[in-house]
Amino acid sequence: MAEHGAHITTASVADDQPSIFEVVAQDSLMTAVRPALQHVVKVLAESNPAHYGFFWRWFDEIFTLLDLLLQQHYLSKTSASFSENFYGLKRIVTGDTHKFQRLASAGLPKKQLWKSIVFLVLLPYLKVKLEKLISSLREEDEYSIHPPSSHWKRFYRAFLAAYPFVNMAWEGWFLIQQLQYILGKAQHHSPLLRLAGVRLGRLTVQDIQALEHKQAEASIMQHPARSVNEKIKSALKKAVGGVALSLSTGLSVGVFFLQFLDWWYSSENQETIKSLTALPTPPPPVHLDYHSVSPLLPKMKTVCPLCRKTRVNDTVLATSGYVFCYRCVFNYVRSHQACPVTGYPTEVQHLIKLYSPEN
Repeated sequence: MAEHGAHITTASVADDQPSIFEVVAQDSLMTAVRPALQHVVKVLAESNPAHYGFFWRWFDEIFTLLDLLLQQHYLSKTSASFSENFYGLKRIVTGDTHKFQRLASAGLPKKQLWKSIVFLVLLPYLKVKLEKLISSLREEDEYSIHPPSSHWKRFYRAFLAAYPFVNMAWEGWFLIQQLQYILGKAQHHSPLLRLAGVRLGRLTVQDIQALEHKQAEASIMQHPARSVNEKIKSALKKAVGGVALSLSTGLSVGVFFLQFLDWWYSSENQETIKSLTALPTPPPPVHLDYHSVSPLLPKMKTVCPLCRKTRVNDTVLATSGYVFCYRCVFNYVRSHQACPVTGYPTEVQHLIKLYSPEN
């Protein structure tokens, strides 16, 4: 009975329900971590494209994988996401009675755990990818890559026109839910928690004691694996747990540093950042000598380095200063996110149209 009673405790919804400031603070924590890490990876990629360019190109996927390990570890061990646990909160199954609730150390049931992972990890990843797709489509529409009569162009123009209204409805849904939470008309400050079948509550004294007891017990007790399969499963479990623990420890220590980075790289400090992290002007390479045979650049200054034909619609890549045909360099940069000649990380917005005096 004592073992069974360790997983339940009495609580009142009115007493353990966190304030709007607590839930908004924990929401903003992970929102601040992503752009801060992204800026760090970008600076590393710009300083050494050969070694760190991979992390910049696949940042979304790498961050999502690490976030998955981190959130799964916390949801199964503490019944909360990383940011919720950081602020002393836990997830409570909505269907549970108000008199009896699971302790945080028991973890979430599998159904609510995987729903929470989908809304915490997968949904933000899809949203980031959708926003990048929207940005890419707007750039293509601005530069008129497709013919005016193209069915594809008419479709994505309609999509671009409808997206702001869809996004406004999405944000409005969250705002209405938060207003209801402030007025005490709802148990959830976010509709995603409602869809996951959980609500947020504060950690109780019993929760904290149970979590501390569980950590101490896990460090002391070591069960030897009997078979090869058990050894492999145990090794994999320890590896995943070690990665998740390292991530949680690193984020716990560096969370304030990451928030400082997010502030430092905000729009108010863009001029300072540009002056500090601007790429140095590359020295003239040997292959700029047009009297020698160059494998990278053509001998004629009017020839595009990509298509090896006379340039059409001259466009300079601001990252490196080289000039190409617009269509050639646009397609290359969009696919590789790098300068074709120097390999510097770059983006489509770094393309600048050149106009000659006769034009």
